[in-house]
Amino acid sequence: MTYIARAIIVLTTSSALTFLPSAAISAKAPAEVKDVVGSRIGQGERLLRSRGYVHIDSSRGDDQHWSYWWNDRKKHCISAITIDGTFRSIDKTSSSDCGHKNSGSGAAVAIGAAALIGALVLSHKSHHHSDGKHNSSHQWEADHERGYRDGLYNQAYHNYSRSDAYSQGYAAGVQQRNHNTSYRPGYGGGGGYRGHVNVNNLVGQLNVAATRTLTGRYGFVLKDKYSAGNGDGHYSIYWRKPSKQCISVHTRSGTVRDISSMRKRNCR
Repeated sequence: MTYIARAIIVLTTSSALTFLPSAAISAKAPAEVKDVVGSRIGQGERLLRSRGYVHIDSSRGDDQHWSYWWNDRKKHCISAITIDGTFRSIDKTSSSDCGHKNSGSGAAVAIGAAALIGALVLSHKSHHHSDGKHNSSHQWEADHERGYRDGLYNQAYHNYSRSDAYSQGYAAGVQQRNHNTSYRPGYGGGGGYRGHVNVNNLVGQLNVAATRTLTGRYGFVLKDKYSAGNGDGHYSIYWRKPSKQCISVHTRSGTVRDISSMRKRNCR
């Protein structure tokens, strides 16, 4: 088996962990911002700023957003996760996530990695790693960063160092690019090594045949089903774990009329 083939197999199972699901969030907020958790975005951001925090950067996932805040007086960086407009988690993170360096080992590693690739700061953040932390190796971080940038900016896969770190970074970059461009209309969003399945070809097929293809060939699992009312047929909600796809299938008179993507939380 070639290295690329092995990398693809590894990433198919591991890239789903690159962005931590909201159900897995258990980080405890630092004492001075603990009361921000549970507040709405507007109120929470005002509280953070009133306590000396400055917003540095943000990125989005499937159904949650990360934001990074720097406190110059305390010389530390915090990572906040918001879901449905509410702060769900806040935790201290590497200073490098806020573009700073100090005595913390995580920051030192990240800054060292940035030096290796000739970058002022790393583009990827802690949450782009499967465990939510920067790696302890400068070289690993540098390879992950190079892969992340290639995937994020739609460059060719160029893993000349044959590094798992590059492969994982590339998958994270592709996934982040898909999140950044999710405003585009239509069902899609595949990329990287997630094994994305395009199901648009099922529109117009008989519901029986389409269901057999979804569950048998593609591996989707039925999560919910309900009537549309007013004689407009019914909707079926399907989930495919390997590619993290949640879809809604609208059928009427025994025929698939439309298939659209949905947020992951609709399939839980």
